[in-house]
Amino acid sequence: MKLLMFFAPSFWHSTYAKVLDDAPDVEQEEEAVNAVVVFYQAEAEDQGRETKVLSKMLKNIKWLAGKFNTRRVVLHSFGHLSASKAPPELAQGLAQQAAQRLRNTDFEVSLTPFGYLNEWKMHVAGESLAKVFKEI
Repeated sequence: MKLLMFFAPSFWHSTYAKVLDDAPDVEQEEEAVNAVVVFYQAEAEDQGRETKVLSKMLKNIKWLAGKFNTRRVVLHSFGHLSASKAPPELAQGLAQQAAQRLRNTDFEVSLTPFGYLNEWKMHVAGESLAKVFKEI
């Protein structure tokens, strides 16, 4: 799993084009304010170690959110962080589990539609910790 995380005073996204045939038809446009925006990519090597990957993913997201005193998180599938790609079901499942576990601890979480290209605008804070890359 690769995570590219940002603290974003503002993040806007909108669905652009469906790229997975079996993805449900959806149009979504949302804006998040003062959120940790997580671009994630599940890798083939994550199969069979989902529990460990999920645990570390959550730990990293909560750590960064704590640094900026926010309870808002946006999860965005971003298949450009590694040449190794997990099956879509694995990547989507990990994101959905992460979202639910974060919600269970009073985080406000949104997910960009899985299986879609999205357009987005993001304002990233200037602090060094506002931009973090993690390999799990």
